[in-house]
Amino acid sequence: MDSKQQLVKLSDGHFIPALGYGTYKPDEVPNSETLEATKVAIDAGFRHIDTAYAYQVEEEVGLAIKSKIAEGRVKREDIFLTSKLWCTFHRPELVQHALKTSLKKLGLDYVDLYIIHFPVPLKPGEELFPTDEQGKSLYDTGDICTTWEAMEKCKDAGLAKSIGVSNFNRRQLEKILNKPGLKYKPVCNQVECHPYFNQSKLLDFCKSKDIILVAYGALGTQRDKKWVNQSSPVLLEDPVLCAIAKKHQRSPALTALRYQVQRGVVPLAQSFKEKEIKENMQVFEFQLTAEDMKVLDGLHRNLRYLPAEFTEGHPECPYADEY
Repeated sequence: MDSKQQLVKLSDGHFIPALGYGTYKPDEVPNSETLEATKVAIDAGFRHIDTAYAYQVEEEVGLAIKSKIAEGRVKREDIFLTSKLWCTFHRPELVQHALKTSLKKLGLDYVDLYIIHFPVPLKPGEELFPTDEQGKSLYDTGDICTTWEAMEKCKDAGLAKSIGVSNFNRRQLEKILNKPGLKYKPVCNQVECHPYFNQSKLLDFCKSKDIILVAYGALGTQRDKKWVNQSSPVLLEDPVLCAIAKKHQRSPALTALRYQVQRGVVPLAQSFKEKEIKENMQVFEFQLTAEDMKVLDGLHRNLRYLPAEFTEGHPECPYADEY
């Protein structure tokens, strides 16, 4: 990898860049913006790009990567690309098909990391969020462990270099780790994580099992009206965070990202603005003091911006447990 990014070693021997560019977008943002912003991110030095089938921008992300390869800006092996298995594809016979669908959209031969998006299986079909007449989620029966075995086959087939999970709690991680005949353990768990929701217990557990915590919503999310309560406090306007940022002559966003990097978390930074995208790459250029870190730890208020209500009626709803 040719970038100034720091790398974090995964338990399977591969390396993940310590900062990622997130490509989730609210519905009102056109897909073309993802294409342009991803190009800007690569030009700015991002080498870790995070996307998902459910974001419905895989084509644009793939086009951005391929255009930068064509320009000679990067090689495919310079880019660390993540995509995710959506909930409607949990049945073992659908897993590899889902990954191949994503690869076709991306126009690539493999992803660097493929992760189970949520531990909750939804009814297979065309709809991302299948519901009944009352608007309640239509779940599928299934077992995380059999889905995981199908993920292992994707790695064996060379379609994904590494495999992991997202939105799993401790109990669900242990289910996979304790599975008889486990071939590969998850290299990461991607979860919502920011100073208002610092995931310290889950982080400690993941570290003890050599699982990297990847943080989405690291900047307090894009506050998408579809998912986020608009009356919730705005993380980047927090006076304590802003004071520490000012002390270091950095932005609150950069300070929130640095907080994660110093905790051994790999944060994903999301922005469509060129200035912000470039600025986020400065996360490796300064250091927070131990006192700063303690103060930021103290901002935790158990605030989850993205409660994923569609999982709430399922026994595997990941947020029913403490962590």
